[in-house]
Amino acid sequence: MNKPMTTTYSMWRMFRNCRKACEYRYLRNLVPLEKDHNMAFGSVIHDCLEIWHGERELEKVIEHIDRTYADRIKDDKQLADWHLATAMMTSYSERYATEGFDVQALEETFEGSIINPDTNAASRSFVLAGKVDGLVIQDGQYFLLEHKTAAQVDAAYLERLWTDFQIILYAWYLEQTLGIKITGIIYNVLVKAKLRQSKGETEAEFETRRAELIAKSKTGKSSAKRKMPETDEAFQARLRAKYDDPGMFHREELYLSRDQFTELRSELWELSKAMLDARRRNTFYRNTAFCFQYGRACPYYPLCRSGENPNVIENCFEEVRPHEELRTEPKSDAPKSDPQNPVF
Repeated sequence: MNKPMTTTYSMWRMFRNCRKACEYRYLRNLVPLEKDHNMAFGSVIHDCLEIWHGERELEKVIEHIDRTYADRIKDDKQLADWHLATAMMTSYSERYATEGFDVQALEETFEGSIINPDTNAASRSFVLAGKVDGLVIQDGQYFLLEHKTAAQVDAAYLERLWTDFQIILYAWYLEQTLGIKITGIIYNVLVKAKLRQSKGETEAEFETRRAELIAKSKTGKSSAKRKMPETDEAFQARLRAKYDDPGMFHREELYLSRDQFTELRSELWELSKAMLDARRRNTFYRNTAFCFQYGRACPYYPLCRSGENPNVIENCFEEVRPHEELRTEPKSDAPKSDPQNPVF
């Protein structure tokens, strides 16, 4: 008997949105060489938060950021991300120097059966695995701690958290795995500052601006001075001042309904049946409505548009095993957990 295929909610969400993209990623293991910048930065901040909530030592968080952006001296993109991550996490450590909850587990993984809601029989083809950012106890009750990085937090953003089905489904699986009741989710949102480090003016740019000012001046003179590049220290201070704004960090608590569990388990079972049918008939059709769903092209758009040209695959994609997010690796030199004294 074949071993059931390990799946994640990310895979099922992709299958629901576009079966062809799901086939590329989870059956053919293709991943674009060009990484999504927002996802990459969010991953770094997740690692930083794991270190901070596990060890409460800002120095180790900063060391992780320094290692991640080791080429920042000669790479402007790395330098920009290093500045943002450093200011964000330094300010976060000050804002949340103490917490109203106790951390029970970080980056907790689980694996469980996908259940037929009508018969309670487990799927023989698929299991669901996942990893939650944190499990905490607040006022005697269990909550999931879910980290988010966002461009801004407004009413529309907070409203969308109620559609975050992934974390709700994961809560149900953790309840079954650990034998506990999870009351809700604490969303821990960190806003990305939009400030940019000033590069100053070149000599030619300064002379052009100065000539324009002189042309507008009644005296035919100008006291303008050349704008020099902003130093790393000055930019870091400006970023830190930005993070003094209370709106740059937000905590939102969402309480779980048992009805949500039932609905999502049924949806997951239906998706698993649809996947079996797609695999059997090899019918992973495209959903072109999602090609530009988030205001940008799907990462697999070049592959679809080219008709799966082998040259596009060779030059723009690499093979990476699925569910890389389930891998557990220590983010600092300290041990992640004490195997002699497990949390559960």
